[in-house]
Amino acid sequence: MRRRRHIAKAITWRIIGTLDTFVLSWLITKEPLTAGWIAIVELITKTILYYFHERAWFASNLGIENRKKHIFKTISWRIIGTLDTLLLSWLITGQLKLGLLLSGFEIVTKMVLYYMHERVWFASNWGIVKPPKD
Repeated sequence: MRRRRHIAKAITWRIIGTLDTFVLSWLITKEPLTAGWIAIVELITKTILYYFHERAWFASNLGIENRKKHIFKTISWRIIGTLDTLLLSWLITGQLKLGLLLSGFEIVTKMVLYYMHERVWFASNWGIVKPPKD
């Protein structure tokens, strides 16, 4: 598997995730500028975190790609992502309650979106190098 596949997955997921963060932040804070700041900062931190998460799962010896592995990846990524959202939204707004509310909603929306994202990429063979047949 090529690294560019991991990079492409990180970028596509971040687009989806950033839009979700922006919409939820705007709905919760009712301030589009604050929502924009949360989404922009998350764009940077989560792209980096996601890339390393993807590389770690690729390097693991947990067998072939399947639904069970995607569920575990979804859960592990959501733990990392939720902590990042909580910390960033708290730092940007100065309100722990707001950070808890946003990260609480994101647990649900992001897990559903991430699982769907994993399934779409699983169905795609873009960036996968198959060994030559003898």
